[in-house]
Amino acid sequence: MIPRRRLITTSAAGIIMARSAFTFAQTSATKTPRSGYASVNGLNLYYEMHGSGEPLILLHGGLGSTAMFGEVLPLLAKGRQVIAVDLQGHGRTADIDRPIRFELMADDIAGLIKFLGFQKSDVMGYSVGGGTALRTAIQHPDKVRKLVVVSTPCKQAGWYPEVVAGMKQLSGAAAEMMKPSPIYKAYAAVAPKPDNFPLLIDKVAECLKKDYDWSTDVAAIVAPTMLAFGDADAVRTAHSVEFFALVGGGKKDAGWDGAGMPAARLAILPGMTHYNIMASPALAAAIIPFLDSSPISSGK
Repeated sequence: MIPRRRLITTSAAGIIMARSAFTFAQTSATKTPRSGYASVNGLNLYYEMHGSGEPLILLHGGLGSTAMFGEVLPLLAKGRQVIAVDLQGHGRTADIDRPIRFELMADDIAGLIKFLGFQKSDVMGYSVGGGTALRTAIQHPDKVRKLVVVSTPCKQAGWYPEVVAGMKQLSGAAAEMMKPSPIYKAYAAVAPKPDNFPLLIDKVAECLKKDYDWSTDVAAIVAPTMLAFGDADAVRTAHSVEFFALVGGGKKDAGWDGAGMPAARLAILPGMTHYNIMASPALAAAIIPFLDSSPISSGK
């Protein structure tokens, strides 16, 4: 048997979204969302739509669902059509016989954009959803208008070492201990097969354990990109600056008239961690001007 203390450490560090569960009961929108399922790549991918206007695909973190966005979703939906998605095996989207991988989920999101009839969409993701959003822009540049990556690195070494160590220890053995948690309760309330929770943890764990470095791919992204992190994030602050440079930011002074302003944006939010950033109105306040602005050529 794995000691309880080790399980707590493993689940908190490895899942990299332990505190995000506190928003599950708080998510609300001004109206009941329209919802449905998109048949893409063998999945029946659940989505729900909030607001109206230009589309924004919104992707949750590991073990989360569309219910995890707290005050951020309704703020974003005031000026655009937000399409919140349950990724493979999460929330209302039933799992299928394939691994959970960023690259595969990115293909799902591209399929969803096509299914909904959009030529392009803004795409925003947090943590595991951030990795998925990033891969969508890399693999399907014709589908992404603007990209927002929240609290996730572009290579595994971008996490703090203790976070990577926690990922490598994570497994479905943590499922029983997590049953009293909001994470499990939110999952069990909507999942087609609640007994699949240990399998979901195992699949997410395998995804997180896999080493990766997408730096070369990131440098080739054409969509204007915004990165957002907390100043006490699980992602190393030094990596956030490195990441920003890869998407075209931090190269030079923009000048008194802003003529040298890059297409990329970077937000380091004070007093924010990986575990509370996605529920903070400060995140929406930082991101909305970027989404609303006229596109600037990447100039990379």
